[in-house]
Amino acid sequence: MNFSSALRELSQVQKPARGAPVYARFVNRPAGRVLAATAHRMGLSPNQVTTVSALVTFTGIAAILVCAPSYTLGGWVTLALLLGFALDSADGQLARLHRSASPSGEWMDHVVDCAKLLAVHGAVLISFYRFFDLPRPAMLLAPIGFQFAAVLLFFGGTLTDQLRRRGPEAPAGRRARPSAVRVMALLPVDYGLLCLLFLFLGNRTLFFTLYVALLAAHAVLVPAFLAKWFRELR
Repeated sequence: MNFSSALRELSQVQKPARGAPVYARFVNRPAGRVLAATAHRMGLSPNQVTTVSALVTFTGIAAILVCAPSYTLGGWVTLALLLGFALDSADGQLARLHRSASPSGEWMDHVVDCAKLLAVHGAVLISFYRFFDLPRPAMLLAPIGFQFAAVLLFFGGTLTDQLRRRGPEAPAGRRARPSAVRVMALLPVDYGLLCLLFLFLGNRTLFFTLYVALLAAHAVLVPAFLAKWFRELR
């Protein structure tokens, strides 16, 4: 199968995009599709793509805690995180193309996803401590709170998806059809937006302000998600 054929078939085996965050739906999935077709031509397995995704992502995360903030650093970190994110989409698409999806592959993918959420906010915490002139030490709690919210959201969403698979599928007429307004309202919990935030790493005051604003959005949206998932599973 050549690159064009792989790309066409990948378009036909996509997961439903209904309710997907804006960046993930319109940027990350298409980019992942191209990377999945490329990986197919290179003879890579889905687990190998997951490994490459982890290496790229954690290289960017390591740079956050090691290097002093700058616009140059922020650009490279953003590129690494977004490329790792696209590769994270590519591994699942490649598995569907090969019809080789497996519990071990899904486990590996979720473990890497959880690790990157823990690591990226941990790296921000270390960067704040080493390089930011924060007026109060209590502000160092922001990355800890963000880490808690992000991992809770990831775990809750993953577990909800697993439990839904055990029950009967809802009739098509009863499935929620999220509006454009609702999809845009969920933009603050889109991992792609967090990656793009590092473009502002050269301006420490602006970066901290935007980071705390995203944390505040998570503080509102995470409880709403948990309540919604609980109601649905009941």
